[in-house]
Amino acid sequence: MKKRIYSVLVENRSGVLCKVAGLFSRRCFNIDSLAVGETDDSHISCMTIVSSGDERTIEQIEKQLNKKLDVIKVKTFEEQQCITRELMLIKVKYNKSNRKEIMEICEILGAEIVDMSKHYMMLQICDTPDRIKLLMNLLQSVSIMEVARTGTLALSKCMENDD
Repeated sequence: MKKRIYSVLVENRSGVLCKVAGLFSRRCFNIDSLAVGETDDSHISCMTIVSSGDERTIEQIEKQLNKKLDVIKVKTFEEQQCITRELMLIKVKYNKSNRKEIMEICEILGAEIVDMSKHYMMLQICDTPDRIKLLMNLLQSVSIMEVARTGTLALSKCMENDD
């Protein structure tokens, strides 16, 4: 199974997300991650879709996306061709005995404490999907109360011939 990241520029109008998701659903392609937002042009949105499958499936996804009328451009990346980031907010319950451990984990992984009460902390991390998973694994021994996570965002690595 290969993982691919599709950066899809689409018309920013209602129903486009549903059409793209329907394309995946009808063909039994799985969406591992999906993030959508406006670009610098408010009439265009960028969908970052992470999916996996064999070579034929990956090829079919790109072909089918390019056939959609609302799709302006499709770029396909392998993980090493782009920079990826994901944002996660995670609320944990803490006590005197694990407070320091949580703070050390945050310091090591670059997570921030963005809110706090007498018994709860909310942490924020913006990093690669692998490091997000690592933080969640390290916090398994603590009581995780809630998690909110974006999908993966990706841009191709900077190259001098990007013009």
